[in-house]
Amino acid sequence: MVVPRLIERKRDGAALSGDEWRALIRAYATNEVPEYQMAAMAMAVFFRGLEPAELSALTDAMLGSGDRLRFAGERRPRIDKHSTGGVGDKTSLLLAPMLAACGVLVPMMSGRGLGHTGGTLDKLEAIPGFTTGLSLRDTEAQVRALGLAMIGQTAEIAPADRKLYALRDVTATVESIPLISASIMSKKLAEGLTGLVLDVKFGSGAFLPEPERALELAKTMIDLGAARGCPTVALITAMDRPLGIACGNALEVAEAIAGLHGAGPADLMTVTYALGIEMLLLAGVDPDGPAARRRLEQTVRDGSALAAFARMVAAQGGDAATIEHPERLPRAPVQRDVPAEADGIVTRVEPRALGRAIIDLGGGRHEVTDVVLPDVGLEVPAKPGQRVQRGDILAVVHARNAAQAGAAVTAVRAAITVGDTAPDVLPLIAWRVTTAGATPYGGS
Repeated sequence: MVVPRLIERKRDGAALSGDEWRALIRAYATNEVPEYQMAAMAMAVFFRGLEPAELSALTDAMLGSGDRLRFAGERRPRIDKHSTGGVGDKTSLLLAPMLAACGVLVPMMSGRGLGHTGGTLDKLEAIPGFTTGLSLRDTEAQVRALGLAMIGQTAEIAPADRKLYALRDVTATVESIPLISASIMSKKLAEGLTGLVLDVKFGSGAFLPEPERALELAKTMIDLGAARGCPTVALITAMDRPLGIACGNALEVAEAIAGLHGAGPADLMTVTYALGIEMLLLAGVDPDGPAARRRLEQTVRDGSALAAFARMVAAQGGDAATIEHPERLPRAPVQRDVPAEADGIVTRVEPRALGRAIIDLGGGRHEVTDVVLPDVGLEVPAKPGQRVQRGDILAVVHARNAAQAGAAVTAVRAAITVGDTAPDVLPLIAWRVTTAGATPYGGS
């Protein structure tokens, strides 16, 4: 295998064979292919794309570069959910315990913040003591015993993807549909799932803002799952404004806990229930959407979802008392209100700019080695189309010091605008996508 020749062929638009992709990924995983060559290949794929057979081979090669979860003899359904990333998106924190309380096993492998978007692992690690670094065998045991585990990608799972994921983040090749699809599906297929639900974001704060590209990504991943015996469904959801109110790690954990108590923001709970319905339908637990919705709501009313979350936190070394007492979560010492400066209508709440403000506060990473602060972030009650009066609170900044708070207030004021005309707002859930295609979402 002469790697420069492979790069040259892909650069010029030719397809590589399955054997060539398998050899390339195997050599990359064992450090025989240097990062600069794989960076060149990633850029070639970014511009030239992959043929279906190439994408299939790349996905299988990354999956085969490591181990996977194995649930031998387990008859209960195993369902996971994956989001393509957003600001304020903490649905995983609600869905995993809700599904576990319904008798579904949830071996959930999540990621850290990427670009302006938050990461589930960073949110979970805002809970004092919580560890996301379980081994595969420990994860299997916990999922069998408790119904759920929420972990990071270990060195055992798709190590080639782990390397390529980090490389894409620093080489401007994140927004490639084939590379996104192979990355996500190689990890999810390693979980030993019987079904997968995707939350694919579109809008100004999404990695793929255009609805056409979001639909293409969803269809690509659905086909990869179906061809490998993992039925996959996607919802296309809005990310032209943050989801919920809390944006930032500990703040989002607190809001998720409120949701499990039945007091979550309406938009957050709408998306959470919609995804949960799809998960229960894939699991075969309920015959239709309304029945699945009732079952999920019951787990909140009777406290079984909250109890499942507390058991998982305790099992993974976290302070389970935070689930009943979220005031024990880290809290930034400085809070600064951002009031409306005039009467009017909220015309814009830009999630990408707000996500960057959180990173500047220390709630995300500029560099891979940056330490994430769990307590900083934003509360953003303002929503596009909302009528406000001068002095109404558009946002609250949570910062470590006054200087950072002041800079964040300036950034928030630029991200949230008030005017005279109601804006066009994307539907919270636009489409449902299956192997049969995309249909406008009608709810359940």
